[in-house]
Amino acid sequence: MPSQRHKDIEILDRLGEWEQREGSLPQFVELYRDLVRLQVEAGSRVALPEPHLTQEAATGRVREGLPLLGFEDVRLDWGLVQDQFQAVTDILGGHLVPEAGDTQALADLARNMPLLQQVARDWYQGVSLANTAAERCVTEELLNVVIQSALRPFLVAHAEALLPLVKQELWRRRYCPICGGKADFAFLDKERGARWLLCSRCDTEWLFQRIECPYCGTQNQKSLSFLTDEQELYRLYTCEECRAYIKAIDLRKTQAEVLLPLERIVTADLDRQAEEAGYRPG
Repeated sequence: MPSQRHKDIEILDRLGEWEQREGSLPQFVELYRDLVRLQVEAGSRVALPEPHLTQEAATGRVREGLPLLGFEDVRLDWGLVQDQFQAVTDILGGHLVPEAGDTQALADLARNMPLLQQVARDWYQGVSLANTAAERCVTEELLNVVIQSALRPFLVAHAEALLPLVKQELWRRRYCPICGGKADFAFLDKERGARWLLCSRCDTEWLFQRIECPYCGTQNQKSLSFLTDEQELYRLYTCEECRAYIKAIDLRKTQAEVLLPLERIVTADLDRQAEEAGYRPG
């Protein structure tokens, strides 16, 4: 299986073909491309870590519902995190509307190592960054995006090393078996049409139930439904109990290789449709 860095390079190739074919890219896709380029560069500087758990220990954690990678287990090069945080801030500053906040304040945060480390820990452990964002005069969403992009090369490397230790049939939970993150995309596999989730933080894929909301956990069939396109390639799963949605692609309908992280972007119109119907991203 190709590494995530190789997938990112393939994504850049696909985007290059798109630009050549259409003459230009939508602005939000240009932003995505700039961030992927940064991830590729940073990924080349992050070595694949050795797993910190044995197979037996990993299986034990999986049975208990505990993700394999706690924040203290992530081997972070803080100098590179700092560089990434600043570089992501610079990229976003060239694309975002002023209402998103003052990116100069984020640049100041990047130079404050103790604060940067606390923000990283809080984000990873699911602690709200609202107060820190308000103090920096930026939106919480923007701060989340920047710290997530800064940490992604490390999380992806750990996920690549640890995923072979995960016994998929033992997991099937609503959060990532590696880092504990939420899913933001799904797919139906070619073999059985089984539903898998994709982690929003480290791109880990894990097996999940077909009839269950990946956010609130309801299995009430009356509350769960999906919409699909004419080709039945894409699905928009919705939940009436928590009003959340998740996008998915049916790989049984595809011929060419699918790059799941890229599918998050090319399906932006599904996000628009879902939000216009009153649903929110999970």
